[in-house]
Amino acid sequence: MPVESIFARLEPLLPAVQKPIQYVGGELNSVVKEWDATEVRWALMYPDAYEVGVPNQGIQILYEVLNERDGVLAERTYAVWPDLEALMREHGVPHFTVDAHRPVAAFDVLGVSFATEMGYTNLLTALDLAGIPLEAADRTDEHPIVLAGGHSAFNPEPLADFLDAVVLGDGEEIALAITELIREWKRDGSPGGRDGLLERLAATGGVYVPRFYDVTYHPDGRIAQVAPDRPGVPWRVEKHTVMDLDAWPYPKNPVVPLAESVHERYSVEIFRGCTRGCRFCQAGMITRPVRERSITTIGDMVEQGVKSSGFEEVGLLSLSSADHSEIGGIAKGLADRYEGTNTGLSLPSTRVDAFNIDLANELTRNGRRSGLTFAPEGGSERMRQVINKMVTEDDLIRTVTAAYAAGWRQVKLYFMCGLPTETDEDVLAIADLAKRVIQTGREVSGRKDIRCTVSIGGFVPKPQTPFQWAAQADHETVDRRLRRLKDALRSDKRYGRSIGYRYHDGQPSIVEGLLSRGDRRVGKVIRAVWADGGRFDGWSEHFSYDRWLTCADKALSDDPVDVDWYTTRERDEAEVLPWDHLDAGLDRAWLWSDWQEALLGEEVDDCRWSPCYDCGVCPTMGTEIQIGPTGKQLLPLTVVNSAAS
Repeated sequence: MPVESIFARLEPLLPAVQKPIQYVGGELNSVVKEWDATEVRWALMYPDAYEVGVPNQGIQILYEVLNERDGVLAERTYAVWPDLEALMREHGVPHFTVDAHRPVAAFDVLGVSFATEMGYTNLLTALDLAGIPLEAADRTDEHPIVLAGGHSAFNPEPLADFLDAVVLGDGEEIALAITELIREWKRDGSPGGRDGLLERLAATGGVYVPRFYDVTYHPDGRIAQVAPDRPGVPWRVEKHTVMDLDAWPYPKNPVVPLAESVHERYSVEIFRGCTRGCRFCQAGMITRPVRERSITTIGDMVEQGVKSSGFEEVGLLSLSSADHSEIGGIAKGLADRYEGTNTGLSLPSTRVDAFNIDLANELTRNGRRSGLTFAPEGGSERMRQVINKMVTEDDLIRTVTAAYAAGWRQVKLYFMCGLPTETDEDVLAIADLAKRVIQTGREVSGRKDIRCTVSIGGFVPKPQTPFQWAAQADHETVDRRLRRLKDALRSDKRYGRSIGYRYHDGQPSIVEGLLSRGDRRVGKVIRAVWADGGRFDGWSEHFSYDRWLTCADKALSDDPVDVDWYTTRERDEAEVLPWDHLDAGLDRAWLWSDWQEALLGEEVDDCRWSPCYDCGVCPTMGTEIQIGPTGKQLLPLTVVNSAAS
């Protein structure tokens, strides 16, 4: 039966809400398919506001990959702001997709991409508005499979009660495999109903079904065991890795938002994975190995993406974009191609030791010269050794010297506070570094209008990293160090006004830490916070630390655990971690060894350019590092010149 649009019921509510345009759909390159002409239907959700979710690369890719297939339909949905939520509840309007405004509950799959744990409560809002039972155990054959992915799905245990299934890693191939499995199950007459489908998914070894696993605990609160509760369910679930990125040149036709979004650009992922070995970086650990897109595929993607979207900025994305083996050729080829047009290039992530002025000049050839951002992460030399961020102070000064001498006037430096073994002196060293940056800039440029912005985030230990065993710094310590740093930055009037200071206080980091390393018992906390009005916890104006603490105290009152137990407690090697049954490919013994080396300040090389150091990913996943150079160029060169046309 066709599913009708609910827009006629939604439209009268929109004049009463802020930014109604984010709910109307109809964007350039959006897709609407006939419902009854398809067999498998996905609702793809980014659990945050439209302006944050619409540029999300993962959703954009899956949206296009799925809609290219015959008999498959995919539509997008985002979290609605509290003003519209209230009106939807009042008027009985269900949660909807923005493409055809169909009820989310009518789809076969609700696929949710979690880039951060702070969107967990937004999922519960969407489920409740859609009329889908919050708990997976209460759903029937009539409800969609609620499927999670994204970086924060590498420990889905806090959401285990609310999720039907979870996938780890790259989504392109597994999304299509799940689609075909659902199609086959439907054609077979839906044997076994909902559980029959979930059992088929679990049997693949690449889809985690939390309800099919039992968790037992020791009296002191630690996990004793996570074990399958039925035959045919694997003890460990593996992540998915796409090895040939050139075969997946998505997005080809990116959705162009109607409302302003956080990134107004066409983004090309130039490579996936990172082996720099930064011990704090979950993204670098879980996306291994490095797989580069070829220079020719990147050129073709940019040409197609700019033509189909009209974006005037192209972002060359990866965890460390300047590390691409052919980044110089990519930048020069694209700069040549788009010289004289309105199309500019950006490199959002650049390591200090990979940056050079030639590269920067190619990226700014069209006259766009914004500030440069670098991430030393740790304020002192010792701290950078602990986190394996192999960038010295002299490296940074050489880089900013070149930048200021070449005409840049502003540099942004990103650091973290609360790292393992950190002292007050490590944080105060940031002030000395910032002052040296300003002094250097003035000397080489001969100007006084040199700026440096220091931006600091609170460190949160993440699963599947060497720091997964570390104690998180309490928020009082973080806030005290940040106050002392602010005083140090402002104390010297020669530099104070030239240094900007932006920071996040420690309380949100504690909640993020609770969610990132929590187990199934934390689900009670999430539900209690949501029931108490918790929404959009990633937004400072909506976040309430007191709400989270109060709800946690009540929800965990019958358990031998509390917020501190999950956050500021160090784990030992033998402890079963909530995500140990979920395989990111990283050898647990290697992670522990790297954690011990961190405590000694020992550094590990990048295995792209040095021998393998046995992290385990390549043999476990059957993968390998894929890097160039290929020796190819962006030829034949098609120069796009608006003046010539």
